[in-house]
Amino acid sequence: MTAASFTPAGPFSLAASARFLEGFTPASYDHAADGVLRLAFPSDDGTCVIGSAVRQKETADGTPGTVHAEFTVHIDGEVIRPAASEIGKAARAQIARILSLDVDATGFSALADNDAVVAGLQSEFPGLRPVLFYSPYEAAAWTIIGNRIRKAQAAAIKARLAQQHGQAVDVAGRQLHAFPTPPVLRSLDRVPGLTDIKIERLHALADAALDGRLDADRLRAQPAEFALTDLRELPGVGPFSAELILIRGAGHPDVFPVNEPRVHKAMATAYGLDAATADSPGRLAAIANAWRPYRSWVALLLRAHAQDRTDAAR
Repeated sequence: MTAASFTPAGPFSLAASARFLEGFTPASYDHAADGVLRLAFPSDDGTCVIGSAVRQKETADGTPGTVHAEFTVHIDGEVIRPAASEIGKAARAQIARILSLDVDATGFSALADNDAVVAGLQSEFPGLRPVLFYSPYEAAAWTIIGNRIRKAQAAAIKARLAQQHGQAVDVAGRQLHAFPTPPVLRSLDRVPGLTDIKIERLHALADAALDGRLDADRLRAQPAEFALTDLRELPGVGPFSAELILIRGAGHPDVFPVNEPRVHKAMATAYGLDAATADSPGRLAAIANAWRPYRSWVALLLRAHAQDRTDAAR
């Protein structure tokens, strides 16, 4: 077992992250009541699987406590001890990115000073940062699996892929199954519930991941419009999917999702916008400029608020 510690720069609540994951359909996350966030996922480079138990230290003054992660690295079913190796460093970086702890959020609270909507969202979801797909590769796979089928059905297929073809990992006393690594996904010729064209597209995504085309650092280092263009060149990845991969897979903190109608609807409701503005992604993007450099984060809070209202109305 290898340990890593992260000191959040700005507000962060691990408990809020766990609550978010419970309501995030693609995660199929079942949170235990012991305060431990359990994760299992393929490494960014697809060569191994990582299991991690994450905890956050409580503080008396309400400041964000240190986040501690214990993790194991598995290659071909065997646990290795990465220590200070490149594998260990990459695992630490990936855990930090998944929880958006790699982003300096010291200026996030200040957005509320001039925006009552943002102030309300931050008050409603204290310490919530985006919780990402484990990698751009897994986010891309979700977009292919979930295309034109219900989310619950897609989540069941994704979970079944993990259980049948992913590495089983023991994390803090519970067994988890990671999503299949790119080489394993590439080898599958039949997946119940998926069409042949979806399987072909998953193979292409696996190849892209192995070729480095879905590398999170690479995607975030480019201007967002260039990264989105590159992603749309992948089979089955359209404008909506490209944004999801960049924002929720690579963890880009400052992209306004111009192809996400649910965010647009949530914005229109929260800001009391007229119909013409609500139907114009360009006008909505102009409003969102005030959220820089955390446009992705505010969009997530708007989605979470809208989802909570929908759930409460049922």
